[in-house]
Amino acid sequence: MVTILDKRPRHPEKAHKPDTPVLRKPDWIRVKVPASSPQFAETRAILRQHGLVTVCEEAGCPNIAECWAGRHATMMIMGDTCTRACAFCNVKTGLPGALDPNEPENVAQAVAKLGLDHIVITSVDRDDLADGGARHFAATIKAIRALTPKTTIEVLTPDFLRKDGALDIVVEARPDIYNHNLETVPALYLKIRPGARYFHSLRLLQRVKEQAPAMFTKSGIMVGLGETRDEVLQLMDDLRSADVDFLTIGQYLQPTRKHAEVKCFVTPDEFKAYESIATAKGFLMVSASPLTRSSYHAGDDFARLKAARAAAQAREH
Repeated sequence: MVTILDKRPRHPEKAHKPDTPVLRKPDWIRVKVPASSPQFAETRAILRQHGLVTVCEEAGCPNIAECWAGRHATMMIMGDTCTRACAFCNVKTGLPGALDPNEPENVAQAVAKLGLDHIVITSVDRDDLADGGARHFAATIKAIRALTPKTTIEVLTPDFLRKDGALDIVVEARPDIYNHNLETVPALYLKIRPGARYFHSLRLLQRVKEQAPAMFTKSGIMVGLGETRDEVLQLMDDLRSADVDFLTIGQYLQPTRKHAEVKCFVTPDEFKAYESIATAKGFLMVSASPLTRSSYHAGDDFARLKAARAAAQAREH
């Protein structure tokens, strides 16, 4: 019997690129890893039992220890291999395998066993699929609703570029929050997010509101990639013109020397300033800090988001 080891690089498109500089992390970006907890181990065991992938692991999220200890995890459906090759992302790149028809039910079973009040479902990009994976998203939402109807559902979807009708399928499945991240300012798209188009992503968020005005919409960006303050403020205006409710802003952290370099570490005071400005521009909610990520504290944030909308509606009347 011969065992063939798969030695293909995780990011083949980056393998021959020169190493980028690595800046020393400032004190405010360091994460204290809590002692191993039974809850962390139980979360991992449930995810493994159902053969599920999480963006927490695949993207190397700095908050994984805290979230898993609190029995929170962001499920990444449709495999662990992405058809895009973004310069910031640590998810594996390549040609994905076939979809697992049992995955929606497995996700629902894990949500039930973890006792989640709120779940975030994201995915790799699947440009190889005719619908970009939209029906798989809808099937996962349906499976969760059937098993744990009180669980609120947040989707963080790809851009469905050149996938006519895909967005409609996901919106018709009625998630509670529709999240799609712009990731960075338009001037950096060619370098940082070359497979995507800024104004397509913006229009996708706008179309969600047109089709489902009561659905919450959300988007996030990373800072520290070389963007200017004015570019970030213009992006905020663009999102407000699309009627996006919730903005998240976090520090970009470089996964490896082959990824885009960190141009600077944005200070906590600068994040507070961004939060104040974004709030003044009319977002219902803003989360801005060095370790903010799209799904970080998502359940608590959803409760605050609903309260913020109710308060805004009360002021109007």
